[in-house]
Amino acid sequence: MKRWQFWLGIVISAGFLYLALRGLNIEKAWEAARTAKYGWLLPGIAVYFLGVWVRAWRWHYLLRPLQKVPVREMFPIVTIGYMGNNIYPARAGELLRAFILKDRRRVPVSASLATIIVERIFDGVVMLGFVFLNLGELARLQGDSGFVGSIREVALLGALAFLGALGVFLAAAMYPHRSEQIVQWVIAHWIPARLRPKVSGVLLRFLSGLESLRSPVDALMILLTTTLIWLLETGKYWFVMHAFPFEVSFFALMLMNGIVNLTTTLPSAPGYVGTFDAPGIALLKAYSVPGEVAAAYTLVLHVALWFPITMVGIYYYLRQPLRIGGLRGAQIEPQTIDPEEPGVSK
Repeated sequence: MKRWQFWLGIVISAGFLYLALRGLNIEKAWEAARTAKYGWLLPGIAVYFLGVWVRAWRWHYLLRPLQKVPVREMFPIVTIGYMGNNIYPARAGELLRAFILKDRRRVPVSASLATIIVERIFDGVVMLGFVFLNLGELARLQGDSGFVGSIREVALLGALAFLGALGVFLAAAMYPHRSEQIVQWVIAHWIPARLRPKVSGVLLRFLSGLESLRSPVDALMILLTTTLIWLLETGKYWFVMHAFPFEVSFFALMLMNGIVNLTTTLPSAPGYVGTFDAPGIALLKAYSVPGEVAAAYTLVLHVALWFPITMVGIYYYLRQPLRIGGLRGAQIEPQTIDPEEPGVSK
C-alpha cells in the first residue's frame, strides 16, 4: 500500500468524523450508547450472517463456469475477505480472498477478481436502487441537512458509473470472442512487447470470470440474490434500532444503508471510520432523531457490523492461513497461459 494512499484515507476519515461529531454533546451520546438494549444486537447479527451466507452462495454461483466450489467452503473465504476489508485499507480483503481461493482451489486470481468486481457492481446497483426508491422522501429531507441534500446528485452520478460498468461487463460476457479481439488489439497497440504475454494472460483470465453473466437468467439471479443480501443487512439496521429510543421506517433504513455503503467506497482509514458514520448520523438527524441518539446508534451499528465478521474471519484464517507458496503462485499465475485450462476463453 502506497504511503500517500494510506494517509489520504486517514485525512478523509478525519474529515468525515469531524462532520459526524460537530455540534454533538459527547456525554449525551455516550449515555445513549451506555443505556442501549444490547440484546437486540443478537438477532441483528444472526440476520447479518444469514446475508453473508447468501453472499457465499452468490460467489459460488458466479464461479460455477470456472469451478464448482461448495458454499460451505466459500463461506469461510468470504468472511476472511470481510476481515481483510475491515482491518486493511483500500478493500484489500477482496484481493485476499482471491489469493485464498487460488491457494485452496487453484482458481486463477484474475478470473476470481472478475467475479468479485461483478459482485461489487451489482452491490452498487442495488444500493442505488435503495436510494432511488426513496428519492421522494430524500427530496423532503434535503432542507434539513446539507450532506443529505447532496446525495441526490451523487446518486445520479453513481447510477451512471455503476450502470455503465454493468453494461460494459454484460457486453463483454455476451460477446466473448469480440471482447477477446478488442483486448488483443489494445494489447498489440498499447502494451510494450515484453509485457504482452503477462497482460494478455491477466485479461483473458479476467474475461473468463465474466462467463456467469452470459445467461440473462443467471444475471437476473445474481441481481435478485444481491437484493436479498442488502435487505437482510437492512434487517440488522432495523433490529439494532430497537435498542435505542427512536423509530424510523424500514424504508428509511434502506435509504441509510444505501447512502452509507455508497459513501464507504471513498478512500478511508481501515474499517470505514468516518465515511460510514457521518452520512448515517446526518440522515437520521434529517428524520428528526436527536443527534446524540443518532450518533450512539450509528456507532453501535458500525461496531456490530465490524466486530463479529472480523472475529469470524480471523478464526477461519488462523485455521487455514494463506501459504506463502500460494501467494507466490498467485503472483506469477498471469505470466503463463494454458489454453487447455477450463474457464479460459479460446
